[in-house]
Amino acid sequence: AIWGLAFKPNTDDMREAPSRVIIKELIDRGASIVAYDPVAMKEAKRVITEPIDYADDPMQALTGADALVIVTEWKEFRSPDFQIMAQRLKTKRVFDGRNMYEPAVVKRAGLIYEGIGRK
Repeated sequence: AIWGLAFKPNTDDMREAPSRVIIKELIDRGASIVAYDPVAMKEAKRVITEPIDYADDPMQALTGADALVIVTEWKEFRSPDFQIMAQRLKTKRVFDGRNMYEPAVVKRAGLIYEGIGRK
């Protein structure tokens, strides 16, 4: 699952968006992607040529996913229910590309957490 498609929050701008590179790389490696963005979904559907699915909300994107990759730091991603995340994710792995969460809090919910640049 991918949370955040726009290159920054509060825009639908997909130019130079890291999500495009990440999605392409994951699909090239055999992954299936379900993505969610609160604003950029229409633009993402126009510019992302890889075959991905789009969710209606962030938690829906997690259902059955092997992992969550957080690409854009939208406000609505700041305080998720980590218990529900753990229930929906198949392998309970979170890759936080924006270091939005305190690792200890996420891990208490039973999730495996990796923040970019954190040990």
